[in-house]
Amino acid sequence: MTLSDLIHHEPSASTLQRWLKKVPYATYLGISAEVHGNEILFILPEDEKLIGNPTLPAIHGGVVGAFMEQAAAFHLIAKMDNPVLPKIIDFSLDYLRPARLRDTYAQCTLTRQGRFIANVSITAWQEQSDKPTAIARAHFLIPEREADKAPAKFAGGFTG
Repeated sequence: MTLSDLIHHEPSASTLQRWLKKVPYATYLGISAEVHGNEILFILPEDEKLIGNPTLPAIHGGVVGAFMEQAAAFHLIAKMDNPVLPKIIDFSLDYLRPARLRDTYAQCTLTRQGRFIANVSITAWQEQSDKPTAIARAHFLIPEREADKAPAKFAGGFTG
């Protein structure tokens, strides 16, 4: 089953896990997801291979950013009426405190989804959700599905 096929199923915890397993970097990081009612909680497990600063030790900032970007993309897919694979346009990340070597969580909010562009806000934290380690905003291009594309109309009544 392809990722595109999986997208068209209801986003349960098991479906989200299957989606995540189709993305090699998400698998490498060990990202998992839980569904709590209408909310999705993404989890980056504690793993020494993710250390960027061994003195603290702290998770590498690039890993935190990648985790948050992956969470935003999967959250968007789960919330779309007609799911397609979105393409990242822009990602803005604010690091608020060091991400220590422990489990890290992320929750996303679909701020706005238009016909072609979607905006997602992401918050990552470790021990307390009211003390985020990072916040981010992501903008995605939503490509048209082949089935949604109308044939082009040309002068003279011909369609292509």
